[in-house]
Amino acid sequence: MGFLPVNKKEKKEKLEEVKMFKQTLIFYEAPHKLLNTLQDIQKIVGDRKIVLAREITKIHEEYIRGLISEVIKQLEEPKGEFVIIVEGNKYNSNTPQQEHLNTLTFEQQYNYSETQKSAKKEIKKKIAKDRKTNKNEIYQHFII
Repeated sequence: MGFLPVNKKEKKEKLEEVKMFKQTLIFYEAPHKLLNTLQDIQKIVGDRKIVLAREITKIHEEYIRGLISEVIKQLEEPKGEFVIIVEGNKYNSNTPQQEHLNTLTFEQQYNYSETQKSAKKEIKKKIAKDRKTNKNEIYQHFII
C-alpha cells in the first residue's frame, strides 16, 4: 500500500477500501503520525494482529508484535521510520456475523452499530451497503 493519504477523509476512504482484503496490508509511516494512523487503522479495519517494524536494515532495528490495541499501549515517543504490517481480513463479506446482521431489523442493526461507536451517518451508509439497497431508503426509514 505504501504511505496512506495525508487528508483525513482520503485516508479513511483508503482504509475502508482495503479493510476486506485478505492479503497482508503494509503501510509506511512517519513517527509523528504513527499513533494517529494506528488508531485510524484500528477503528476502521478492527483490532487485528500487526507487526510494527522500526528502522528496518539499520542498527536500531526493532519489531513490536501484537494486536493494534496492545501495540498502541507500548508506544511512548516513536522515533525513526516505521513499517506497519497488518494482518489480512480473515473473513469475507459473507461471514456468519454479516449474515446475522442482515437478519436484524434496521433498528436492531443500527443499535448494534452504535455499540461499535460508529457515527450515525456512517451507520446508515453501512446498513444500506450491507443490505445492497439505496441509502435514501435507509435514511427515510429512520426519519419516519
